[in-house]
Amino acid sequence: MQKVASYVHDFWSLFYPRLCYSCHKALIREEETICSFCRFELPRTRMHKERENAMSRIFWGRVDVETATALFYFQKGGKVQQLIHQFKYRGRKDIGIFLGKQLALEIKNNPLWEPVEIIVPVPLHPKKKHKRGFNQSEVFGRGLSAGLNKPMIANNLVRVTKTSSQTRKSRFKRWENVETVFQLNKPEDLKGKNILLIDDVVTTGSTLEACAHKLKEVKGTRVWVATLAMSV
Repeated sequence: MQKVASYVHDFWSLFYPRLCYSCHKALIREEETICSFCRFELPRTRMHKERENAMSRIFWGRVDVETATALFYFQKGGKVQQLIHQFKYRGRKDIGIFLGKQLALEIKNNPLWEPVEIIVPVPLHPKKKHKRGFNQSEVFGRGLSAGLNKPMIANNLVRVTKTSSQTRKSRFKRWENVETVFQLNKPEDLKGKNILLIDDVVTTGSTLEACAHKLKEVKGTRVWVATLAMSV
């Protein structure tokens, strides 16, 4: 039966090959979403290994987080930008889920990240979520949740005000833009929890900072931060 399934898979691959989302070449049977070559070429940060790193320093003096990491470095025109663009704007949710699992492989069983109990994605405004069809941070979180075997809570931290685009804003203007737009529906459910706050890309960190402040208003919470990519 297994051999038959393998033959059927190979037959259909002749007509409908699965392609790497990065280089668009055909994937071999054991590969998923991104080919092995592109996976090797993608610029991983490896920041998860150190408590104090380039990303955690973004939040120094702004909000107290345990540590922070990003899976990749983000450069304009690079492969990471292409992947995230396909994920966010072309609805390729499997990219987000796959990359969430990749990050889980990095931080799972790492002493710096073991205390994490729940995952909380940065929320989109309901109108923006409706227009896009999904919240990319939630989709990324689904892969991360599956890989870490930790629950994701996506309906407690919410965005109550629609903000203007963060593009081309200064760091201060970005902070002003998000300072009062988040709230918690049931803060009591987060009391004393170790929370992994996640988003797709971090630039100045203003949105994550605002979310972390809101989470830390709840007594006893501790916050970790992780993203798919970090702008360089």
